[in-house]
Amino acid sequence: MEDYQTFIKQIYSLIGLDLSLYKEAQMKRRLTSLRNKRGFTEFSQYFKALEKDQQLLHEFLDKVTINVSEFYRNPSRWKVLEKDLFPDLVKQKKKIKIWSAACSTGEEPYTLAMIAQQFWNSNEIEILATDIDSNVLARAKQGIYSERALQEVPKVMLDQFFHKEGSSYLVSPQIKKMVTFKKHNLLADEFPKQMDLIVCRNVLIYFTDQAKEQIYQKFREAMTVNGIFFVGSTEQIFHPEKYDLTVLDTFFYKKISRSK
Repeated sequence: MEDYQTFIKQIYSLIGLDLSLYKEAQMKRRLTSLRNKRGFTEFSQYFKALEKDQQLLHEFLDKVTINVSEFYRNPSRWKVLEKDLFPDLVKQKKKIKIWSAACSTGEEPYTLAMIAQQFWNSNEIEILATDIDSNVLARAKQGIYSERALQEVPKVMLDQFFHKEGSSYLVSPQIKKMVTFKKHNLLADEFPKQMDLIVCRNVLIYFTDQAKEQIYQKFREAMTVNGIFFVGSTEQIFHPEKYDLTVLDTFFYKKISRSK
């Protein structure tokens, strides 16, 4: 136990990631398995290896940040955004600022771009896509995906915004230019401001309740009044009024008052 607590502090010093804000049982189990797989019996040994080996560190970050992503993940929720929420938002906003937080390998922000371009011109759409892992951001910027990642993409979108090369699909430059990728730590870095839509899905479930509260408050401050917050299918907010939010639809919330 003490070995793991020391490891948490060392990781924070090394890369600024505070593992104490993640649910301990889940995280410790995941990292013990990874450590053992790499042939280390103590976290102290594992940390020394992480300091020296960038590939090992990338693997560690990949395990911690749970990079599971695909285009149009949970399609029915994206349909709500497309059919109900964006049509209302475009009446209020000539331009739209969107933040895809913990964007992983880019499927989510590119999905947002494909849907948003139906309502705004590309020069009126600003999408910030952030993640703590430089490795996945590098992959996201390339915009190259397997057929499996695209299985929920409507055919009209697939034909319009992807180019097939061999067994891979490349995102069109038209979509890529709407998205800016940036490294960001949800637990430590300053949040952007004046966001009309924030999407953060299937990430906060791994954090402690205390960490979640802090992040929800920061998301609230990052949003415009009437801005929308889109969460994952396991991340329902039980007391949204605490964060000046009201339920719009399942997993969608709207900010209802100005920041305090």
